[in-house]
Amino acid sequence: MRVFEPRYLDMISRCMKDGVPFGVLLIKDGQEAGPATTHTVGTLATVADWYQGSDGLLGITAIGTDRFRLLTADRQDDGLNVGEVELLPPLPPLPLPADFVGLQHILESVMNDLGRLYEDLERCCDDAVWVAYRFVEILPIGLEEKQRWLENDDVPACLKMIEDVLHN
Repeated sequence: MRVFEPRYLDMISRCMKDGVPFGVLLIKDGQEAGPATTHTVGTLATVADWYQGSDGLLGITAIGTDRFRLLTADRQDDGLNVGEVELLPPLPPLPLPADFVGLQHILESVMNDLGRLYEDLERCCDDAVWVAYRFVEILPIGLEEKQRWLENDDVPACLKMIEDVLHN
């Protein structure tokens, strides 16, 4: 992400200084720079790396960690949206069903080609939950579709959707 707005520069600075994550929610209606409504389920993200570009903009690499549900929200004077959230319980590991073992091999191959962002990621390719999340993360599908799967706990249905996308 390239960060240039003062509200986000301040937020990222606080997150890095205090070692805390920030929340990411997909906008439902409206725009980033004005009034907007968001989905209520999002992802916490931590800053994994940063750099200052030759254009002076701050570049960050953020890693998604936990899902959360937004409970309350408020817009600060600087336009930054803040809120109270509850963490959603992580889905328990689930052995990858034999019907989807081909997805494991495809994912391993793709991740080997993705470079630096994925080279240090601990791989759990025999866990259906981990495989589903990685595919939804990297597949070129719409943000609304990614949001549906972020909110969904039906891992086999997600694997089926992934298989359908790959075959089409």
